[in-house]
Amino acid sequence: MIEGPLFDMTGNISGKIISNTDSGCNIDIPSPCAVVIFGASGDLTKRKIIPSLYRLFAINLLPDPFFVIGTARTLLSDNDFRASMKEAVKEAFPQDFSESAWQIFSEMLYYQRIEYNTQNTYAELKNKLLALEKKHGTGGNRIYYLATPPTVYEPVIENLGIAGLSKEDGGYRHVVVEKPIGSDLESAVHLNNTLAASFTERQIYRMDHYLAKETVQNILMFRFANSIFEPIWNSRYIDHVQITASEALGVEHRAGYYEKAGVIRDMFQNHIFQLLALTAMEPPALFDADRVRDEKVKVFRSIRPFQLESLNTQVVTGQYGKGMINGKEVIAYRDEPGVSTESITPTYAALKVHLDNWRWKGVPFYLRSGKRLSSRKAEIAIHFKPVPHLMFSHAIEDGIEPNVLILRVQPDEGIGIHFEAKNPGSRVCLNTVLMNFSYQNVFMLDGYERVLLDCMQGDQMLFVRSDGVQQTWALLTPLIDKLTEDARPNDFPNYESGSSGPAAAEDLLKRDGRVWRPL
Repeated sequence: MIEGPLFDMTGNISGKIISNTDSGCNIDIPSPCAVVIFGASGDLTKRKIIPSLYRLFAINLLPDPFFVIGTARTLLSDNDFRASMKEAVKEAFPQDFSESAWQIFSEMLYYQRIEYNTQNTYAELKNKLLALEKKHGTGGNRIYYLATPPTVYEPVIENLGIAGLSKEDGGYRHVVVEKPIGSDLESAVHLNNTLAASFTERQIYRMDHYLAKETVQNILMFRFANSIFEPIWNSRYIDHVQITASEALGVEHRAGYYEKAGVIRDMFQNHIFQLLALTAMEPPALFDADRVRDEKVKVFRSIRPFQLESLNTQVVTGQYGKGMINGKEVIAYRDEPGVSTESITPTYAALKVHLDNWRWKGVPFYLRSGKRLSSRKAEIAIHFKPVPHLMFSHAIEDGIEPNVLILRVQPDEGIGIHFEAKNPGSRVCLNTVLMNFSYQNVFMLDGYERVLLDCMQGDQMLFVRSDGVQQTWALLTPLIDKLTEDARPNDFPNYESGSSGPAAAEDLLKRDGRVWRPL
């Protein structure tokens, strides 16, 4: 039984827990199904997919019956695959691993070697699938999870279609595609066309695990289920919005991918723009996947195109040099294994964006993301306008700080609002105080657990639609091309690891009389 929180009077979580049935917030167990993982010998399967499926099983949310077929080029037996996945799960849950639970779960794991470009291996996969579906009684419901490098997406999708594995004949066929969905507008359109040739849009789940975070999902609830906020959620009351996704980590083992991607492709086209859309969208007529995604696409269409001839007023990019993180010296990006010593790949970007619609006219959205920054943080900060008339001016010299509403995505998931309150004991003395709601100590599914569960349930709310992908690439492709064309090796590095980013990013706001929130 999944459990939900009781809240104390301060808005923080109390220790007592009640069941989800009592609170009226049930999590439905999906219908029986199979998951076929392409790229099952890879890092994503070991770090995220199998541990997430194991945890869903351990908390009684996995369907019954259920099984997994892992596929990859590597030659493995079923027992080899199970042994490898056992080590991965033990590493993911060192304190919560259960030998008895694993014994039951591992009996659902199978392996089939495949050559991604060879059609006859898909026929072998189909035969194994049919045999296991008969053995387990899963009714033909299947999820194909592409945990492969993006270069392999298209041959897998095409061969699934040719082999008839995408055809729904008695059960659903869902395909999960990880980001990146293309590397520019042209490649995104090509991939979407390839998907559409074998699957319908209803079958396609383009995954962005940021959307599955509890606090990201809560943005819509917070905005549209509370009547005190929506009336002031507009340019009349809001001065500007800051969206931040910072990381203390460097590129780690992803240099090969990151050298081709950079921060704008890696973070802005998907995660950052999705947070922007949820913050800025109009209320849908119905809380339904397509209605919500319709409104998000309208936001993307309203974003003012970047002025490519005057980018310095809208965009700042950076690349980290050496520095200190948590008291330890770390190397520069160009010294990372697999990175060119003259790389012009940005690891930091700050963008100033305007939405050309009635609600947001004149309200700038400042977006930033980077690696090797001073802290790991993801948040949306709504900065309200100052009070129109300061009646305390005779007693307060420094003025009053405008209210700020903080939607914290990670790591301290929750919501906080800064407001002014009288200092006790004084006649007229104000202090800025924080009213805080925190999700800490509450049971939550993580991003991968949530998207796997939603895919099994056929809920596309947290997945990105083809028109949304293409609209964001249409905005960012000219910007990326221009930045690449203008960049020179001596432009980087321009910020120390452990700092808050390039100095020019501070100027982006200072010119408007504003400052970034501290990292």
